[in-house]
Amino acid sequence: MTTDHAPRDASVTALDGDLVAALRRFAALPKILVCLDFDGCVAELVPDADDARPEPANAEAVQRLSEFDGVRVAYVSGRGLDTLREIAAPPSGTLLIGSHGAERDVADLAEEDAQLVLTSKQEAARTRLLEVFETIAAGTDGAWVEHKPAGAAMHVRKVPDAAEAEQVLTEARAAVAALDEVHPKEGKAVLEAVVVQATKGEGITELRELVSPDAVFFAGDDVTDEFGFAVLAGADVGVKVGEGETRADHRIGAPPQLADVLTVIADARERAGAAGAPAAEKEQQ
Repeated sequence: MTTDHAPRDASVTALDGDLVAALRRFAALPKILVCLDFDGCVAELVPDADDARPEPANAEAVQRLSEFDGVRVAYVSGRGLDTLREIAAPPSGTLLIGSHGAERDVADLAEEDAQLVLTSKQEAARTRLLEVFETIAAGTDGAWVEHKPAGAAMHVRKVPDAAEAEQVLTEARAAVAALDEVHPKEGKAVLEAVVVQATKGEGITELRELVSPDAVFFAGDDVTDEFGFAVLAGADVGVKVGEGETRADHRIGAPPQLADVLTVIADARERAGAAGAPAAEKEQQ
C-alpha cells in the first residue's frame, strides 16, 4: 500500500507506554480486525445524538487503516445501521454491526446481511415502548426519544438540571420494567430499551468468525461496550475511552486520543511495509 502519511511519533508520547507496546504487538500480526464504537469513541458525545460526527483526526485515521492489506475495520454500535452509515460515513469496505449486534452489514464476508425483522409481538412491544417514552419525555424540557429499529433511547443530555435528568431516567427505568418483551440497556445520560436482545460482544464474536483475524482491537466508552471487552482474549487489545469501571486492559481520556491510538497501529504497519517485510517478521527483529 502506498500512502502520503509519514509516521507520527509525536502521537506516541501522549499514550501510556504499555498501551503503545500492546498496539505495536497487535499491529505486527499478519491479519487484524479493528472494531470501533462510534458515539463517545470515534465521535464526541453531543447533546443531540443526530448531530454526532467523527472527530476529523479519527476519521482520517480510520480511513488510513482501512487502506492497509491485512486490516479490516468495523464499527460496532448501538445505532441502527441506516443511521450509522449516515453519520459515521465509513470508508468503503468497513464492516458494520448495528443495534448492539442485532443488525449487520458485512460486505463480502457473508452471503447475506442480517436484516432486523421484528415479530408481531416485538413490533407491538416497540410501539408501546415508544409511546411510553414519548409521554415521559414530553414532561421535561430537553428530554427526547431516539427511535431505533430494535427499540428506543431516552436521552437527557440536554436537560439542564441534573436532578431532573435523573428523575426522567428513573421514570423510564420503571416504565421499561413494567413492559413485557422489553430489555433495558444503561448508558451515559441515556436509557435505551430494546425488544431484541443482542450485545456488542456477540457482534464482535461474529466478526471474528467471519474475518478470522490473528487478533481483535476494540475501543468503546459506554456500559454496553463492556460486553465487547468481555470477549477479548489473548493478543486482543481493548481500550476504554473515558472514565468508569471497565474490563478493558487500557484506557485513554477522550475521543480525540483515539486518533493517536489508531496512528500507532497504522505507523507500525507502514514501517513494516516500507522495510519490505511482513509486519509479524518486522516486529520479531
